[in-house]
Amino acid sequence: MYERYYGLRERPFDLTPNPRYLFLSTKHREALSHLHYGISGRKGITVLVGDAGTGKTTLVHTALERQREEHTCAVYLSNPLLTRKEFFEFLAWGFGLDAGAEASKTRFVLELTRTLLARREAGGTSALIIDEAQCLPYELMEEIRLLANIETASDKLLPVVMVGQPELADRLNEPSLRQLKQRVALRCVLAALDAPETEAYISNRVSVAGGNSDQLFTGSAIDTIFEHSRGIPRTVSVICDNALLNGFAADERPVSRETVLEVCRDFDLCSAGTPAASVAPALPPGTTGAAPRTSSFF
Repeated sequence: MYERYYGLRERPFDLTPNPRYLFLSTKHREALSHLHYGISGRKGITVLVGDAGTGKTTLVHTALERQREEHTCAVYLSNPLLTRKEFFEFLAWGFGLDAGAEASKTRFVLELTRTLLARREAGGTSALIIDEAQCLPYELMEEIRLLANIETASDKLLPVVMVGQPELADRLNEPSLRQLKQRVALRCVLAALDAPETEAYISNRVSVAGGNSDQLFTGSAIDTIFEHSRGIPRTVSVICDNALLNGFAADERPVSRETVLEVCRDFDLCSAGTPAASVAPALPPGTTGAAPRTSSFF
């Protein structure tokens, strides 16, 4: 809608996990290296933890693209809220097991082991990647531990990647899951972006979309985006997309700090350290009243 107005080929801030738009901060580069090494090195279980919106799923899709180039058969499970039967049906389909393999756990394990060995002998790698892993039922946590035990004397045949929010780390610390935690070979925590990284994130996405961020946002607008997004990439994208839409409607180029603040109010996004209850629109000039004017916003 606003692309032509701002000289863009496409919308730069869509919320899809498109690897073309991946911004590799130091933290993201480290996390991607962990994912790649965990799969290609057959390291057992790799855990990636980060708050919602920090870019975990985009990293996973980027890792999957790279692994396909290396002849990896990776089964990606994005919704782990399954029963045990549904879980085995999904794996049987994903790894191309014989029809009916999921009907018996013994047959499933035999078929899967044979398939994994054949792929390894052919020079390929297999992997299981589970997103939103903090939602896994306990019974599936135990099944994943057992699947990660499929191995030869020298190699793990099914490296597992568990990606989730901080609740995943809390669950792995539970005594009932200590055996699963002991099998975690690699662990990485994905933190939010700092101010320079947030500016670079915006610039990178705009550049990929064919534009110039200096012509889209003022410096103070970018500072405000960081302040109210707290460096969470998904929130940065939401603010930027809506600010560009509002700027287009107001015939504003580049987008100003005031337009960004309007978006933040619409989405009830407080700046760091500002309680939600204290956020209120500015009063019209000359008007008095109880509604406070918060200096961090205005």
